[in-house]
Amino acid sequence: MTEKREIHPLVKSTLDFGPVLLFFVAYMYFKDDVFTIGGTEYSGFIIITAAFVPLLIASTATLWLLTGKLSRMQVATVILVTVFGGLSVWLNDERFFKMKPTVIYLLFGVILAVGLARGQSYLKFLMEEMMPLQEAGWMILTKRLMLCFFGLALANEVIWRFASTETWVYFKTFGLTAAVFIFFMAQSKVFQIYALEKD
Repeated sequence: MTEKREIHPLVKSTLDFGPVLLFFVAYMYFKDDVFTIGGTEYSGFIIITAAFVPLLIASTATLWLLTGKLSRMQVATVILVTVFGGLSVWLNDERFFKMKPTVIYLLFGVILAVGLARGQSYLKFLMEEMMPLQEAGWMILTKRLMLCFFGLALANEVIWRFASTETWVYFKTFGLTAAVFIFFMAQSKVFQIYALEKD
C-alpha cells in the first residue's frame, strides 16, 4: 500500500488548479487563431485541448507521486478528460470536450443517488477524514450535493449548447469552481449542527 504523504498546500493547489488556469490563459491568447496541421484546420480551442490533456495527466501523476494518493474523483476526472478531450482532438469537434463537465457531474450525482437509494452516504466514504460528521449530517449533505451536481450538469448543457465558446470557457474555469465553493460555504449550518467532536 502506498504511503500517504503531506505536501505544501501551495504545491497541491498549483497541481490541482494550474492546468485549468493555463487552459484559460492559453484560450484567451489563441482563441481567434486557426492552425493547419497535415492539411487540416484546427481552432485554437482544439489545439489547447490537445495540450491540456497531457498536462492534466502529468499534474495528476505528479500529485500522486508526491502524496501517494488520489481521490476517486480525481481519477474519474482524468479518465473523462482524456476520453472527451481525445475525442474532440481526434474528430476536430470541440463539442465533446464541452460535454465533459456534464458527464462528470452526472456521474458523481448518479453515484451519490445510488448510495442514497441504499441508505448510505458515499460522500462520507470519500470525505470522512476531512469533515467528521454524524450520520444524519452526511445524509443531508449527500442529498444536497447530489442535487447540486445534477444542477451543474444541466447548467453546463445549457451554456455549451446556447452560448459562445468564450462564455463556456469562463463558465468552466470560474463558474463551476465558484458554484461548488459557494455550495459548501452554504452548508455551514449542517457542519455546525452535525459536527463530531474530535478526541
